[in-house]
Amino acid sequence: MRFVRYRVIRDPGAGDIGRLDLRSLPRLGLQFDQGPDGRGGSILPLDSLPGVDDDSDRSRALDDGDLAAYLAADADLVAVRAGLERLPDASPSRLPAASVRLLAPVHRPGKIVCVGYNYRDHASEHDRASKQARPEPDRPLLFAKWANAVVGDGDPVIHPDVTHALDLEAELAVVIGARARRVPESLALAHVAGWTAVNDVTARDLQGMDPALRPGEHGDGQWVRAKSSDTFLPMGPAMVTLDEMPDVSNLAIRSWRTPVDGDPLQMQDGRSGNLIFDVPRLIAFVSSSVTLEPGDIIATGTPSGVGVFRDPPMFLAPGDVVSVEVSGIGRLDNPVVAADGSVPRGSPAAAILMSAQ
Repeated sequence: MRFVRYRVIRDPGAGDIGRLDLRSLPRLGLQFDQGPDGRGGSILPLDSLPGVDDDSDRSRALDDGDLAAYLAADADLVAVRAGLERLPDASPSRLPAASVRLLAPVHRPGKIVCVGYNYRDHASEHDRASKQARPEPDRPLLFAKWANAVVGDGDPVIHPDVTHALDLEAELAVVIGARARRVPESLALAHVAGWTAVNDVTARDLQGMDPALRPGEHGDGQWVRAKSSDTFLPMGPAMVTLDEMPDVSNLAIRSWRTPVDGDPLQMQDGRSGNLIFDVPRLIAFVSSSVTLEPGDIIATGTPSGVGVFRDPPMFLAPGDVVSVEVSGIGRLDNPVVAADGSVPRGSPAAAILMSAQ
C-alpha cells in the first residue's frame, strides 16, 4: 500500500502541484496507479474504508490527518486491510490525483534519526576531499534533525541568509510503525511501517566542511543548525508499506539540481546496496539506547555525488529546483527560495511556485 497525506486543491486543472484550498484539512489516503515518479493515479481517502474509524484513536488520527498517530493506533494496519476487503468498489470514492496535492506523509515525526557517511562511496569522496583515509566505521554515526525541517513535494526549501553553501542529499528513509526498544536485528523489520524518500538538505559551511569554507570561516562545530533549519527535510511523496516493498537492498537513489541558468544536472546516482549499515542493523543500534515510536524516521544516509565534494564545489541557490528520487517510492521536486521567499523571475523555482499559487 502507498499511504499519502494530502490536501484538496482549488483548481484541478493546475496539475499535481496546484492551488491549495486553504479551507481543506490535511487528510490521509491510499494511492493507486501512480507513475514512476510517485505522482498521478488516484487517491482513496482512508476514512472511506468501512470500519477504519471505529476506534476512537484511529478516528482522531484520521480527523487530524496524522499518519504517525494512525500508525500508533493501528500498527499492523489491520483495520486498513480489513476495510479494503470489505469495500465492494473503491472507484466511486477515489479522487483523481490532479485534484489533490500530496504533502509530507509524516509531518511531525517525534524523532528524525539520521546516519552520516553510511554509503561506502560517499565516505570515500569525503576521505578524498579531506586527504585522510579513515577505516570503515564499526558502528553508525548518528545525528538528528528536527520536525520543523519537514516539508513535502513542491514546497519551498528556504536558503537562509546565514549560509552560502546549501547542498542536497538523496536518501531512503524508514518509517517506524511499532514501538522499538532494544530490538535485535532479526526482529527489526517487524517494527517498520514502510519507506519514504527524503532530501537531507545541509548548509555545508555551517556544518564546517572545509571545501565550503571561505578564508577565515569556520563552522558551528556541530551539525544541528546545518541540518535542522526550516524546510531542510523534504519528504515523500508517499510511504510505501513493507509488504508492498519488502526488499530495499538495491534501490536506485538519485538527485538533480536544476540551476537558474541551465538544464537539470544529475548529482547523485547510487544504489542502496552500497550501504555500510543496513536497515535492521540501524534499527537495532538506535533502539539499543533510544526508544523508537510509530512515525519516527530513520534517514539511512546518502550516496556520493553531493555538491560539496565536486571540483569546484556546487551549491544550491535561490531560483534552483532540487530533486531527489528513490526507485519504487517516487520523486521530490522543491524550489529553492531566498530567506524572504523571493526567487529570480523566470527561474525554474518560479515556475513551480507560480503553479502553486
